[in-house]
Amino acid sequence: MKPFVIAGEASGDKLGAALMAGLTARLGPLPYQGVGGPLMEAGGLVSLFPMEELSIMGIAEVLPKYFHLKRRIAETAKAVVDSGSDILITIDSPDFCLRVAKLVRAARPGFRTVHYVAPSVWAWRPGRAQKMAPLIDHVLALLPFEPPYMEAAGMSCDFVGHPVVAEPRATAAEVAGFAAKYDLHAPWLLALPGSRRGEVSRLAPVIGETLARLEHPVRVVLPTVRGVEDLVRDLGSSWPVPPLILTDREDKRAAFAGAGAAIAASGTVSLELAANGVPMVIAYDMSLVSRMMLKTMLKIDTVTLVNLVSETRAIPEFLGAECRADHIAPALNALLGDGTQRQAQLAAMRLTMERLGEGGLPPGERAAESVIACYQRPRQIQPPPSTRVLSGA
Repeated sequence: MKPFVIAGEASGDKLGAALMAGLTARLGPLPYQGVGGPLMEAGGLVSLFPMEELSIMGIAEVLPKYFHLKRRIAETAKAVVDSGSDILITIDSPDFCLRVAKLVRAARPGFRTVHYVAPSVWAWRPGRAQKMAPLIDHVLALLPFEPPYMEAAGMSCDFVGHPVVAEPRATAAEVAGFAAKYDLHAPWLLALPGSRRGEVSRLAPVIGETLARLEHPVRVVLPTVRGVEDLVRDLGSSWPVPPLILTDREDKRAAFAGAGAAIAASGTVSLELAANGVPMVIAYDMSLVSRMMLKTMLKIDTVTLVNLVSETRAIPEFLGAECRADHIAPALNALLGDGTQRQAQLAAMRLTMERLGEGGLPPGERAAESVIACYQRPRQIQPPPSTRVLSGA
């Protein structure tokens, strides 16, 4: 196997590194080429260019770099074709990865392709699976209910488990050391307003207003990332309970393990909280235009992965117009006690972790076995797609 692997952001770099480790353990050292970050490079990948060039979100950010990204798409596709590789593995970042796959498939119709992280067609834009099918042979899914959606569109798909189940968690001793270091008394409240500046700007003031309405005295701990640390410090300074702001990875891990409850932006952070058994309230707001668009496109009645995977609605959500302190505070007050809502959440979290693969083979190893099986079976060559750059991937 001669893999060409592409990841476009930090989460993809982690998935790619775990997959590469699994492949290497089974097949020995491989000539990895592609695009990746420091974790994939540490595993032997020679990156075509810095992965950070692709970590761009939102129309306002993409437009100024459109022509540069278009050149990178063409450059990457040419590198795949010229590299001597015999399998293309793309990881998430569909706006970039699927455009590369389309150009590769047009130039070499028999080239084998795998995409890691199924698009959330079960939530919105179901047509994405049909657009992927001419470009992708096999999909690695993070969620157990995703394979039928991919298979219905004509791709093979394996559920390989979610990486959250393999993430290391802090021990009781590490939590105690963290609490002593910052003079905390467990349990504390986690405030998680997001990792992008727009979502932090909208949610941090709501969290501040919610804290003012709490019936239980709490210390507030706010793990964040470098890109929004300055904004978090500025907005958090006006909260009635000044937050302890963390950027160190080990501190963050201990903060999650020792928390009693959380108020969090919607996203995969709900699974990190579930892995640590932290009851939560989900809150999220967006622009009025985005609210209207999402309302017409969304196919599900919850956006929280714990609710979806556990097939419950144990986690309360306050989205869009409902993202208000007077709505959120009562739900958070209930969690800070030890009532039925808290116990229902803990049960849903345990079921979620079980269904995501906890206790089984680590996701990176399951992904490696799935890729090897795909590589070994014959594929039926389809007519090449148009070389026009894929729109709306």
